[in-house]
Formats: sequence, C-alpha cells, structure tokens
Amino acid sequence: MKALKVEGKRIGKVLDNAIETEKMIEKYESLASDLLEWIEQTIIILNNRKFANSLVGVQQQLQAFNTYRTVEKPPKFTEKGNLEVLLFTIQSKMRANNQKVYMPREGKLISDINKAWERLEKAEHERELALRTELIRQEKLEQLARRFDRKAAMRETWLSENQRLVSQDNFGFDLQAVEAATKKHEAIETDIAAYEERVQAVVAVAKELEVERYHDIKRIAARKDNVIRLWEYLLELLKARRLRLEMNLGLQRVFQEMLYIMDWMDEMKMLLLSQDYGKHLLGVEDLLQKHALVEADIAIQADRVKAVTTNANKYSINDSGYKPCDPQVIQDRVAHLEFCYQELTQLAAERRARLEESRRLWKFFWEMAEEEGWIREKEQILSSLEHGKDLTGALRLLSQQRALEDEMSGRAGHLQHTIAEGQAMVQAGHFGATKIQERIADLQAQWAALEQLAAVRKKKLEEALALHQFQADADDVDAWTLDALRIVSSGETGHDEFSTQALVRKHKDAAAEVASYRPVIDSLHEQASSLPKEEAESEEVRGRLAGIEERYKEVSELTKLRKQALQDALALYKMFSEANACEVWIDEKEQWLNSMEIPEKLEDLEVIQHRFESLEPEMNNQASRVAVVNQIARQLIHSGHPSEKDIKTQQDKLNNRWSQFRDLVDQKKESLNSALGVQNYHLDCNETKSWIKEKTKVIESTQELGNDLTGVMALQRKLTGMERDLAAIEDKLGDLRGEAQRLAEEHPDQAKAITGRLAEITAVWEEMKNTLKNREESLGEARKLQQFLRELDDFQSWLSRTQTAIASEDMPNTLAEAEKLMAQHEGIKNEIQNYEEDYQKMRDMGEMVTQGQTDAQYMFLRQRLQALDTGWNELHKMWENRQNLLSQSHAYQLFLRDTKQAEAFLNNQEYVLAHTEMPTTLEGAEAAIKKQEDFMTTMDANEDKINSVVEAGRRLASDGNVNAERIQERVTSIDDRHKKNREAAVELLMRLKDNRDLQKFLQDCQELSLWINEKMLTAQDMTYDEARNLHSKWLKHQAFMAELQSNKEWLDKIQKDGMLLVSEKPETEAVVKEKLSALHKMWEELESTTQTKAQCLFDANKAELFTQSCADLDKWLVGLEGQIQSDDYGKDLTSVNILLKKQQMLENQVEVRQREVVELQSQVKALGQEVKDTDEVDGRRQLVERKFQELLEPLRRRRNFLVASREVHQFNRDVEDEILWVQERMPVATSTDHGHNLQTVQLLIKKNQTLQKEIQGHQPRINDILERSQSLLQDESSNADIIRQRLADLQELWRQLREEAERRHGRLEEAHKAQQYYFDAAEAEAWMSEQELYMMSEEKAKDEQSAVTMLKKHQIVEQAVEDYAETVHQLSKTSRGLVADGHPESERISMRQSQVDKLYAGLKDLSEERRGKLDERLRLFQLNREVDDLEQWIAEREVVAGSHELGQDYEHVTMLQERFREFARDTGNIGQERVDAVNRLADELINTGHGDAATVAEWKDGLNEAWADLLELIDTRTQILAASFELHKFYHDAKEILGRILDKQKKLPEEFGRDQNTVETLQRMHTTFEHDIQALGTQVRQLQEDAVRLQSAYAGDKADDIQRRESEVLEAWRSLLEACDGRRLRLLDTGDKFRFFSMVRDLMLWMDDVIRLIEAQEKPRDVSSVELLMNNHQGIKAEIDARNDSFTACIELGKALLARKHYASEEIKEKLLQLTDKRKEMIDKWEDRWEWLRLILEVHQFSRDAGVAEAWLLGQEPYLSSREMGQSVDEVEKLIKRHEAFEKSAATWEERFSALERLTTCLPPQDGVDGGDLVNGMAERSSKEPSPTPSPTSGRKSKTSQSSTLPSKNQDSSSSQLEGFLHRKHEWEGHNKKASNRSWHNVYCVINNQEMGFYKDSKAAGQGVPYHGELPISLKEATCDVASDYKKKKHVFKLSATDRSDIQGSNPGTPASGRAQTLPAAVTLTTESSPGKREKDKEKDKEKRFSLFSKKKQ
Repeated sequence: MKALKVEGKRIGKVLDNAIETEKMIEKYESLASDLLEWIEQTIIILNNRKFANSLVGVQQQLQAFNTYRTVEKPPKFTEKGNLEVLLFTIQSKMRANNQKVYMPREGKLISDINKAWERLEKAEHERELALRTELIRQEKLEQLARRFDRKAAMRETWLSENQRLVSQDNFGFDLQAVEAATKKHEAIETDIAAYEERVQAVVAVAKELEVERYHDIKRIAARKDNVIRLWEYLLELLKARRLRLEMNLGLQRVFQEMLYIMDWMDEMKMLLLSQDYGKHLLGVEDLLQKHALVEADIAIQADRVKAVTTNANKYSINDSGYKPCDPQVIQDRVAHLEFCYQELTQLAAERRARLEESRRLWKFFWEMAEEEGWIREKEQILSSLEHGKDLTGALRLLSQQRALEDEMSGRAGHLQHTIAEGQAMVQAGHFGATKIQERIADLQAQWAALEQLAAVRKKKLEEALALHQFQADADDVDAWTLDALRIVSSGETGHDEFSTQALVRKHKDAAAEVASYRPVIDSLHEQASSLPKEEAESEEVRGRLAGIEERYKEVSELTKLRKQALQDALALYKMFSEANACEVWIDEKEQWLNSMEIPEKLEDLEVIQHRFESLEPEMNNQASRVAVVNQIARQLIHSGHPSEKDIKTQQDKLNNRWSQFRDLVDQKKESLNSALGVQNYHLDCNETKSWIKEKTKVIESTQELGNDLTGVMALQRKLTGMERDLAAIEDKLGDLRGEAQRLAEEHPDQAKAITGRLAEITAVWEEMKNTLKNREESLGEARKLQQFLRELDDFQSWLSRTQTAIASEDMPNTLAEAEKLMAQHEGIKNEIQNYEEDYQKMRDMGEMVTQGQTDAQYMFLRQRLQALDTGWNELHKMWENRQNLLSQSHAYQLFLRDTKQAEAFLNNQEYVLAHTEMPTTLEGAEAAIKKQEDFMTTMDANEDKINSVVEAGRRLASDGNVNAERIQERVTSIDDRHKKNREAAVELLMRLKDNRDLQKFLQDCQELSLWINEKMLTAQDMTYDEARNLHSKWLKHQAFMAELQSNKEWLDKIQKDGMLLVSEKPETEAVVKEKLSALHKMWEELESTTQTKAQCLFDANKAELFTQSCADLDKWLVGLEGQIQSDDYGKDLTSVNILLKKQQMLENQVEVRQREVVELQSQVKALGQEVKDTDEVDGRRQLVERKFQELLEPLRRRRNFLVASREVHQFNRDVEDEILWVQERMPVATSTDHGHNLQTVQLLIKKNQTLQKEIQGHQPRINDILERSQSLLQDESSNADIIRQRLADLQELWRQLREEAERRHGRLEEAHKAQQYYFDAAEAEAWMSEQELYMMSEEKAKDEQSAVTMLKKHQIVEQAVEDYAETVHQLSKTSRGLVADGHPESERISMRQSQVDKLYAGLKDLSEERRGKLDERLRLFQLNREVDDLEQWIAEREVVAGSHELGQDYEHVTMLQERFREFARDTGNIGQERVDAVNRLADELINTGHGDAATVAEWKDGLNEAWADLLELIDTRTQILAASFELHKFYHDAKEILGRILDKQKKLPEEFGRDQNTVETLQRMHTTFEHDIQALGTQVRQLQEDAVRLQSAYAGDKADDIQRRESEVLEAWRSLLEACDGRRLRLLDTGDKFRFFSMVRDLMLWMDDVIRLIEAQEKPRDVSSVELLMNNHQGIKAEIDARNDSFTACIELGKALLARKHYASEEIKEKLLQLTDKRKEMIDKWEDRWEWLRLILEVHQFSRDAGVAEAWLLGQEPYLSSREMGQSVDEVEKLIKRHEAFEKSAATWEERFSALERLTTCLPPQDGVDGGDLVNGMAERSSKEPSPTPSPTSGRKSKTSQSSTLPSKNQDSSSSQLEGFLHRKHEWEGHNKKASNRSWHNVYCVINNQEMGFYKDSKAAGQGVPYHGELPISLKEATCDVASDYKKKKHVFKLSATDRSDIQGSNPGTPASGRAQTLPAAVTLTTESSPGKREKDKEKDKEKRFSLFSKKKQ
C-alpha cells in the first residue's frame, strides 16, 4: 500500500508537473502571440511618415513617441525577457521530467521574437530620426515665417513713406534749387534701387515657404503681393517725378545760359563803343588784337545763341503735356537774345574798319624811324680807323664787319618794302603824303652813303688780317723747326734692346711729324703771295721764307740718318739677345739628356716619358726663336751692318748647337719609346689575364643561382653584362697579338718572354670560353621561355595602352587644338615604328616556342600570339583612320580660319554696296564714281584671297572630308556672295555713270533755260512808242536777233545729247524728253516773241525810219571821214590803245552800218508800195552806198599804222611792267616777318609758295619779252640801246627775286617747325586740361553694373592717357631735335616742353586717383554680392553636414567617409577660399579707409559666424564617421594582417648556402624578407595601438571581440619573428666564415707577390738610381701600410669568430696563425732591403761631393801656379783684389773639406758593401741620419728633409730636437671636461728635451713666440696611440699628457705607412700641402742641403 501510495504520489506529481507545463506552454504561446502582434502593429505605426504640417503638431507627435518609449515599450521589453525565462523554465522542467523538450512552433521562437524586436527598434530609430528631421524643418519654417513677417512689415512701412516723398513736386524756381532737387531725387533713386534686393529677398522667403508647404502660406502670399504692389507703384511714381524734374532742370539751364549770354553781350558792347583808336603803332596793334579776340568770341557765341534758342523753343511747344513754364515767357526771352546779338555784330564790324585805317598810318612812321636810327648807328661803327694791332684783333674786327654786312643785306629788303608802302600811301592821296615823300628821299640818301662806307672799311680790314696771319704762322714754323732739330740731332742709340726700342718709337713719332709739316710751309708761301704787293716784296717777308726752307731741309736729312742708325742697333741687340737665350736653354737640356739613362721599370720610364712630353712644346718654342735669330741675321748681313762678321759667327754657332741638340733628343726619345712599349705590353698582359680570371670566377659563381625564374633572371643580367666584357676582352687580345708581334721584331732578345706571356693569356681565355659555354648549355630553355613570356606581357600592355590612346574620339574645335593632336598622333606613330622590331622578334620567338607543342598552356600561348597579330594589325588600321580623321579636321580648321576672313571681306562689301545712294548733282556724281572705282580696286585685291578659300573648300569636299557638307555649304555661300557682290558693284558703277550723264544733261538744260528766260525779258520789252528812239531800238533788235540765231546751235547740241542719252539709256527717256520738250517750247516762244517785236518796230513808221536812217548814215560817214584823215598815231601805249579802241569801234560801226545799208534796200522796196517817188528814194540809197565803199580802204590803212605803233609801245610798257612786277614782289621775298603762330606761318608759306609759283608762271612772259626784243632790235631803230639796257636791268632783278624767294622759303620752313611744335603743344595742353576736368568729377556709381560701366569708361580714358604718352614723347623728341639743330627759339621750346611734361605727369596722377576711387566703389558692390552668394551656399551645405547616416560595414562606411571627406574638402577648399577672399576684400576695404567700413565689418562678422557654424557641423559629422570607420577598419585589418603573416611564415626557406656567394645571396634574400616583414610589423603595431584605443572607446561584446582578434594576430606575429631571427643568425655565422677564409686567401697571395718584388730589385749605380730604388721601396712600404687595415680587419674578424665559439673555430684558428707568420716574414725582408739601400745612398753621395771638391781644386791650381805679378800699379791692384777673393773662397771651401775629412774619419765601412760601391775607398753616412733601424716612414722623412752627406749650418744643434708643421686638435682640458675649441689648427711643432711646443711658423719658433701663448707640453710619461676611432681624417694619432690634455695630430702629407705612429726619437715632423709642392720642396732641399758646392758653370 505504501508503495502504491508512493507511486500514486509520484504519478500525481508527474501529472501535476505535466499539467503545469501545459499551462506554462499555453501561457508562453499566448504571451508570444500578443507580443508579436503588438510589435507588428507598433512597427506599422512607427513606419507612418504622415506628420502634422505645423510645429505644434510635430511636437505633439514627438511627445507621443517619447511616451511610447518611456511608458509603453519598457513593459513589453520586460515581457520579452519573461518570455525567454518562461521558455527556459518550461524546457528545464521537461528535461527534468524526461519529457520531450518543448520547442515553440515556427514564428513564435525566441529568435523570431528577437528578430521582430530588432525590426521594432529599427523602425523606432527611423521614426525618431524622421520626427527630429521634421521638427527641425518646422522650426526652420516658423523662423522663416517670423523673418518674413518682420521684413514684410519693414518693407511696407518704407514703401509707404517713400510713396509720400516722391509724390511731392517742390522743385524750386531757379537752377540751383532744381539741381539740388535733382541730386536729392538721384539719392532717392539710389536708395530705392538698392532696396530692390530687399524686396526680392522678401519674395524669395515667401517662395521658399511656399515650396516647403508652410501651413499659413495664404497669409504669406497675400502679404507678399501687397509688398510687390507697393513696390511697383513706387517705381511708377519715381519715374514720373524723374521726367518732370528733368524738364524743369533743362529749362532752368537754358534760362541760366541766356543770362550768361546777355551779361557777356553787355560787356562786349561797352568795349565796342570805345573811342580809343590808338596813339601809336603798338597801341593800335594791341587794340586790333583785342578786337580780333572779341570778334572770335562773337562768332563762337553765334552757335551758342543758336543752341540756346533751339533748346528754349522745345519748351515753348503748345501741347497738352507737362509745362515747366509759360511758353510766351520763353519766346520773349529768345527774341530779346537774338536782337542783342545782331546789334553786337554790327558794332564789331564798324570798330574794325576804324582800327585798320589807324594802324596803316602809324606803322609807316614807326618803320621809317627805326630804319633811320639803325643807319646812324652803323655809320658810327664804320667810321672807326682801328684795323687791329695783331691777328686776334684783326679777326675780331673782320668778323664784326661781316656780321654788319649780313645785317645790312637783311635790312635792305625791309627798307624797300617800307618805301613801297609809303609810295602807295602817297599815290592813294593820304593826308600825310608830303612828309612821307620827304622821309623816303632822306632815308635813301643815308642808305647809299652807308653802303659805300662799308665797302671801304672791309677792304682795309682784309689786308691787315692777311699780314698779321703771315707773321703768326712764320713764328710757329720757326719754333717747331728748332724743337725738331734738337730731337733728330741726338746721337744716342741705346745700350740694349729695350732702350733702343724706346728710342725707335720716339723717332718714329718725330719723323711722322716732320713729314706732315711740309704742307704747313707750302701754305705759308701761298699766304705771302696773297699779301698786298708792297708787303709781299718786302725784305722781311722774303728773308723769313728763305730761313724757314733752309732749316726744314736740315731737319729732314737728320731724321733719315737717325732712323737708319736706330734700326741697325735694334736688330743687332735683338739677335744677340735671342741667340744667348737659345744657347742657355740648349746647354741646360743637353746636360739633362747626357746624364739620363733609360731604366727598365715602367714607373721610371713613365717619369722620363713625362719629362720628354713637356720637352716637346719647349723645343717648338725654341725652334721658332732660332728661326727668328736666323732671319734677323740674314737681314742684317744683307743690309751691310758694320758688325757683319760677329753676326755671322753667332748665327753659325747657334745653328750647329741646335742641330746637335735635335739629334740627341731624337736618339733618346727612340730608346725611351722602345723600352716603354715592352713594359706597357707586360702590364697589359697582366691586366688582361687578371680580367679573364675575374670573369671566369664570375661565371663559376653562377652555378648556385638555381633554375627558377629569379635565378635565371639574375644569371641573365650577369651574362648580359659579361657578353659586353667578353667582346672587349677579345678586342684586347687582338691588339695584344699585334703588339707582341711588333715588339718581338724590335726586341729579339725579349721575344721569348713576349710570346710566352701571350700564350698564357690565350690559354686562360680558352678556359674561360669553355666555362661560359658549359654554363650556357646547362641553363636549358627555361630562361628563354620565361623571358619571352615577360616580354610578351609588356608588349601586350603597351599595345593595349596605345590602342586606347588612338581610339580617342576627341575632335579639335580650333586650329591650335588640331595641330596639337596631330603632333601627339605623330609621336604615337614614331613609338609604333620603334616597336616594329620587337614585334617581329616576338612573333619569331613565339612560333619557335609553340611549334610542335600540344600542351594546353602552349595552345593558350598560341592564341595569345594570334591575338597579338590581330591587335598589331588593328593598331596600324586605327592609326591610319585616326590620322585621316585628324588630317581632315586640321584642314577643316584651316578652311574655317580662311572662311572667317573671306566672310569679313564680303560683309564689308555688302554693307558698302547696300548703302550707296545716287547723287543729285554733277559734282556729287563724279565723286561717287571715283569712290566706287576705288572700292572695286579693293575688291580686286581681295578676290584672290576669296578664290583661294573657295578652291581650298572645293578640294576638301572633293577629297571626301568628314565635314564635306558644311564645307560645301560655306563654299557655295561665299562663292555666291562674291559673285553677287561683283555683279552688284559693276551694276552700281554703271548706274553711277548713267546718273552722271543724266546730271550733266540736266545741268546743260538748266543753263540754257536760264539764258532763254533772260533773253525772254529782253524780247518782251515793248517800250518803243517814241519816234526819237525808234531807230536805235530797231538796230538793237537786229543785233538781238543775230545773237539768237548764233545760240540756236546750243539748243541743237542739247537736243543731240538728249537723244543719244535716250538711245543708250532708255530708262531716262521720260526725264530727257520732258526737259527737251520744255526747252523747245521756251525757244519757240522766244523766237515768236522776237519776230513779233521786229515786225512791230518796222511797221511803226516805215517812211520816217528810212529818211532818218539815210540822214544818220550821211552824218556818220562825214564824221568817219574826218577821223580817218587824222595823223595822230599815239605817243604812248595808252594813247595808241585808245586810238585802236576807237578804230575798233569805227570798224564795228562800219559793220553795223553796212547791215543798215543792206537793210535800206528792203525798206526801199517796202516804201515803193506806199510812195510814188521811188527814184529819189533809190538815189539817196545809192549815194549812201557809194560813200560807204570809198571809206573802207582808208580805214584799213589807218588800222595797220596803229597796230605797228602799239607793238613798239607795248614792248616798252611790258618791260616796265615786268620790272615793276619784280620790284613789287621783292619786298615780299626779302621780308623778315615769319609769323607769330602756326596759321600765320602757314599763310606766309602759302604766300611764298604762291610767289614762287607766280615767278615760275611768269617765266614764259619774260621769255616772250626777250623773244620780242630780238625782233625789235633787228629793226635797227634809234631806241635799240635803251631796249638793251632795260633788258639787262630786267634780267638782274629777275635773278635776285628768284634767289630771295628760295631763301625766304628756307626761313619760313624753320619757323613752321617751331610754330607747329607750339601748336601741337597747345593742343596737347588743351586735351590734357579736358581730361583733368573729367578726372576731377565726383560722380559715384549706384550699383555694381554702373560701377563697372564707369570703371570701363575710366579705363578707356586711362588708356587714352597712356596712349597719349607717345604724343608727349613725340613732342619731346621734336623739341630736342629743334634745340639740337640750334633753333633761335630753343629756350622757349625747352620751357614749353617742360610745361607739357608736368601737365602730363599731373594728369596721370589724377587718373590713378580716380581709378582708385572707382575701384573702391566697385569692390564694395562686389563684396556685397559675394557675401550674399556665400551665405546662400553655406545654408545649402549645412543641410548635407547635418545628416546622421552611418555605415553598415567597412566598405559602406568607407564609401560614406570618402563622399563626406570629398564634400568636406570641397566645402573647405571652396568655402575657405571664398570666405578668405571675401575677408581679404573686406579687410582691404577697411584698411584702406573705405567710407562704408562699418557696413563692411558687419557683413564680414555675419559671414564668419555662418561659416564657423558650418565647419562645426562638418567636424561633428567627420568625427562620427571616423569612429565608425576605425571600428570596421580594425576588423578588416586584423583579418588581412593575419592572412599575410601566415603566408610569410610558409615562404620562409631552410637552405643556408655552400659558399660565400650563395650565403650572400641568401642573406640578401633574407634581408629583403625581413625588410618586407618590417612593414608588416609596422602594421601589427598599428593594429595594437588601434585595439587599445578602440577598447577604451567601446565596452561589452565589441570590446571582447576586439581583444580576441588582437590576440590572434599577435600570436602569429611572434611565431614569425622567432623563425626569422633564428635563420638570420645562422646565415651570419656562415657568411662570416666564408668571408674570413676569402680575406686570408687574398692577403696570403698578396704577401707572396710583395716578397717576390722585394727580392727581385736590381743593384743601383749612382745617387739617382739609388733614390729611384728607395722611392720604389717606399712605394712597397706604402702598399704594405695600406694593407694594415685589411690585416687588422681580418685578424679582428677571426678573433671575433673564435670569441663567439663559431662552429668552425679550429679551422679559423689555423688560418690566423698562417697569416701572422707570413706578415712577419714580409716586414723583415723589407727592413733588411731598406737598410742596404740607405747605406748605398750614403756611399754614392760622398762620391759625388768629393768629385765636386776635387773639380774645384783642379780649377784653382792654374791660378796659384801663375807667375803673373803685374806690369803696372793698376794690374797689381787687380791681382791683389783677385787674390783676396780667392782667399775668401778658399776659407769657405776649407770648412767643407773639413767636413769631408770628419765624415771619412768618423764613419767606418759597412759590411755588405761592394768595393765597386765605394768612392775613394770609404762609405759615408749623414750626420743627421736616423737610427739604424727606423720605420719606413722615418726613413722617408729623413730623405726628404735632411739627406745631405755634408754637414749643414745646423750641424752643432742637438740631435734630439725635432720640428715641423702638424695639424692638431685639442680634445680634453681635464679628466671629464672637453675643450671649448675642438677645431683643427695647422701649427709648427718643436720637440726638444722631452717637451713639445707649438708655434705659428718656423720664424715664430726661432723667436720663441708660442702659439696663442701656450706653454710647452711635457712628454714624460705621455702616451701616444693611433686614433683608429677617428674617421674624418687620415694619419691621425692621439697624444695623452699627464699634466695637460688629450691632443690629436694629423700630417696630411705623410704616406700611408706612417699614419698611425707615435713621434720617434730621431724624426723631424714635416708636412706637405700637395704632391706638386712636395716635389718643389724636394728640389729646393737638394739645392740647399745636398751639397755646399755651387754648380759648375757650363
């Protein structure tokens, strides 16, 4: 039971648990469903974007959203968590009950709930962003609306006030008031115009609100419309007021102008009514000038009056418009103005007439008085008896006389003109005629006396001048002759070449002067002959001439003799000088050549060869000198020099010496070249052999490079360079073979050695070739394939780039672009041609590689090659197509350029043709035709250009240009227009010619019409009623009818011309016929009227007419008979002409009367019908006819007599007239009046030109008179002599007139230049004054456009001012030219030019000032515009900068960041630049003191605040994006770095190399690998830093994720570094081992060569050979010392390897021992050889010095053995002096012999010295010799400084003293204190008694003056070490003293072997600045120290 109970409980418990679980499951599902449903509903609500359209509504929605987030959402979040807990509890219980775990169905899982929750949060976030964005937008709209209301209220108030203001018309009633009102109105307009932007700003704000859908937009729109309406109404009122104001202003200006004119007229009337007409000439002239100015002003005022009248009448028009004034008032004022002007003009004319009459009288009296005073003044001057006391006085008086005569000739013309003027006044009956006549006669008499007095004085002055001139010239000639005689008589010829040359130069100048003085003496003779006869024949003159001639001949002879003597002396001195110089040089060089021996070593041979090379140019110079000596000698011998024998001897001696010297040089040179060739051959053999071995090693070192691509490419690089080297080696071998063959023939004794060396080189060469061949065969085909693939990739890359470049479709738009593209395309063609060879090689290689291959890779390669072929062919086609296209485009652009020019021509032609009108006058028609013909000439000139354009276009179109259609259109257009223009021009020319013919016809018709009308008036005269004048009327009418009949031809001609015009030009038919019909009608009317009048006259009274006619005829015949019988034929031309006129009148009357007689017959017939007694009537007629016929013959005879008389009188009258004509024009020609201004000068020039033309035109008249005179003179009349005299007078006057006219023309031209300059200067000043008025204008711009306009206008004016500089410059140039030419008015011209320059400079200053003001105004408007634009731009950018979007991953955030960075960069660059520009502009305006500086500062502050806000938004956005970017970048970088680390670890190799080369290669590879991973390490460190920074910025899961990724990367990086370090250490050990072995091997081989070289040296024979061997031995030591570093480095490397326990330590230790033993052996051998050489040197030096001493003794023995004691006191004294000199010399030599004795006694012979090396049986050693075992350095120093075998002057000095120059540097002053000055100094060092002292130089050391006062350094217990740690200088040692400091020393001249040693005990420190200087010092030391004996003279 209990068990059942228990089981029951358990079952119940299980069931309870199951039931509870079911409930919990139901609860979970219910809660999950509710939660998911709530989430979905909430998401829908949150995604709703329909917000309220007001700020309050959006704020309420945001508040509801916040309520959702704080109230509604948190319980749901808790519920979501409870659901997770509930599900976990359910699952836990079911697991505990061993039930199947409950899994919610799909859609209600926790993950589904989480996803839904995430969507909810996302929707919530988006909802929040949208609400905040909308809230911001609504806030901005509200702010914008408030801003609109504020601005609208301000605008409405302002507009209303201004409407009231502009509605008022208070303009005023005078000009000042109206102008003030105008300025006020302009200010109002400016304010209103500036206010337009503000109104537009209100409108813009309203539009913006409308666009943004503001909720109260209707109210905004209504208010905006109200503002616009008020603005437009204001503008209308403003415009209307402006019109009214302008009318008032114009009228007031007219009234003001009238007042000014009236006031001026009143002033002028007062002047014109004056009664002052002048009391003298100047007064009258002044009044006339003033009156001329007054008249000019009056004439100018006419235009002003007319303009004022016209302007005033405009305002008096009666219309319905606005009237500023009553029209009647205006008309009254105008009428009054015109009346006053007319009155003024009349007064001016009256006053001018009165002034002209007064001036004429006073001018005559003034001129006569002036002439009389001048004549009296000159008479006093000419009456003087002074003729001059000397030449200067005579010249002065004659000059004054000539000036007086010139003045008289100038005065004569003026005098004649004045007299003519007076005579004219007398003839005119002037009231002062008597006084005028008296003054004229008196003045003419005074003038004749003056001329006679001037002629007498001139003759006397000329005679006196000639005598004085002769005496002065003779004195000058005498003085010069004495000076020249003193110079040329000198006997000095010089004592050497230089002095003789100086004398030759002086004598040359003197000879030239003598030769040039002959013309002076000749001129003196001519002067004497020109003197007056009594003076020329005087004894004084003749004596002076003879003496001068005698002295001049003496001077000439002495000059020639002295010249020859100087030339001979100079040539002799020059020859001896040159010969001696050549001999000295030959002696010196022969001594050197004779002592020279050809060595066997190359170094010695090179030294000698260098000497021979320097000898060659010296020989060339000497050869030229020898040639000069020979030439001089030949010349002297040829000229017979007195020293001919000495010259010949010297010449032969020099030539023999020179020939011998050249033979010696050639011999030595041949020997030297032979030896040098052998040595060079051996050296080339050694170098070639070493070169081949080196290349063999290089080939062998390539065995370990491997067969991969890297190894193959490395090997390829080496072998490529080696191929070039092998070619060079092979060429070298060929040269060596030829050289060996030549040398073997020249040196048979060395042939075997030469050929043996060549065989060795050949064997090495063959071995290297075999090695190279084997290596190339081992490479296989891998290299070729890899190289081919790489070249293929490069070629395809190039091909692709080139195709892309060619495929460009850029087409040129201009000619420059076309030419640029053509050049680029041609460059591509050149590049393709360069790749042609590469392409062919690529194809051949590709075919070879792919031939017979079936592998897929080779198939792919074959496809690539096929594609390559295709691409290559396409490239050529593309280039050709592009080339064709570019060529066509280039041609098209050329065509367009030419087309534009042609179209410009055509446009100009069309304009001219379209604007040509037909003239209405004959003159206008002819001018139009000429203009048209000129135009057609221009068309012909342009036709070729147009035709060339058309032909070029057609050619392009026919060639198929891409723009063929456009080209054809342009060509057709141009051709058609050109043809049309040509046709139109021809047609227009024809029409103009037709119009000219028509106008000519019309003019003829008009003239005939006027004549007919005139005659019609005569014909219509019917006043003939009275019988007394009836007959005269009848006669007049008969003459009138005859005139009509003769003019009938005029009408016929017009008729003919009209018909011809109609036939040729039918279009003129109507006009022509109309004119002709009118003319015919008028002519017929005239004829009918005439006939009617004739009939009326005849019918009036026929009987009375006949009777009266007969009576009149009888009476006339009686009178005519009396006149014919008169014997009076005239007494002069006037009476003859009167008689001829009477005779002509009689003849005319006879003709008329003859017609009357004929008319009587008709009258008789008419009377026969009325009168019965016809016989009586007929009888009377016949009687009259008979009388008439009897009088005709006497009348003809009288006419002939009168004509003959008239010819004689006419000739006389013509001659008189011509003389008077010439005399009348003579005053004009000789006038000195040249005008006072440009107009008068030009007028005078024209008058003079007219006079010249009159003279030219009058010449035929003169010629006619002369011809007529010939015929009259042939008549042999009694008046022939008188006629000849008059003709001569006429010809003389005619010649004078022509000459005076030409001279006056020249004077007037000069005056014209000056007046033209004054006129141009006045114009320039007037122009600049006008510009100054413009520059001083104060007008200001109202806006930017007006400012720009004003600035442009000012720029135009400014440019005009700049361009006017050329005019000013031209004026200045003209003034300078006039001044330079000596113009009479130069000073005035200069002053005027300076005024112009000052005025121009002032104008430029004003221009710059106004330019500055306009610029300021423009910049203010520009600043305003820029500020507004920039503020708008900033507002647009703020919208973008305020975005809150972030990225989802690395790429997304990168994209956002890049976009925003670009946005920020653009904003920053553009915005900052614009802001800075605005700020700069504002600052400039403020700094320059602009008037609106306060406004500018306000604009600037507002703009900067807006810009700062924008930058702050950009920074905030940038920081947000940067934070997101860093996080995503960290994830991305961590993943990428981890992958790269793992990849590097896999690539790390395991090989360590087999030799030095492979180890170095592996080390380089490993170094490269480590270098590569260094960049990776930088990335890892950067990743760590980023991780630390991000962990501090983030927390939670993101921080853990960052740390996890960081640890993965660091673990992989540590593993890679450990592997790299282990491999690097192993490679270093292996590389050091191989490097040590290589260094040991190289040093051992080198030491073997050095030992062989030391042992192989030969035995010397003299001092020079010993020195050469010692130099070579020192060179070996220098080489040994140079290798010290190598030994040290090798030993240190071995020790270092042993110290670090290298794995090959035993082998390294063995190599070190071998190296040190070998080095010790080499040094020992060198020192032994050095000691032996030094000993040999001393022996040979002693031998040399002993020989010198012995030679001196032998030279003195003949003197001592001489028995000559002298024959006189002088000889004995000379011998005594000579013996004293010998004793002094002997005393000097005694010391030297003592030195030789001491040397031979103190130095024992040395062991090992051969007997042949001893001189006099004893070896020698220097007293200053170094220690027996010196170092190589010390030995060399002793040789260069003190190597003499004889004692020097310092023999007694202590041997322990050392001295010389040393570079030193002070390092330490104390134990731990460095020296303050650690620079290097060059000092003189002295070591004495264990102390070292420093001095500036040797002189200071001798004086004991230390360097900078330093105390000597004690060397006791001092240490000296090599400064191996100092690398900046060579040969440095360090000296450490116990009591002082550390000093470093350096000797730059020390050889390498002594650069690291202490100072030895017996070494003198020296230094040498350079090798050249060192060699010179050696030579000097040898001269001074090696021997105390002087050299033997040759």
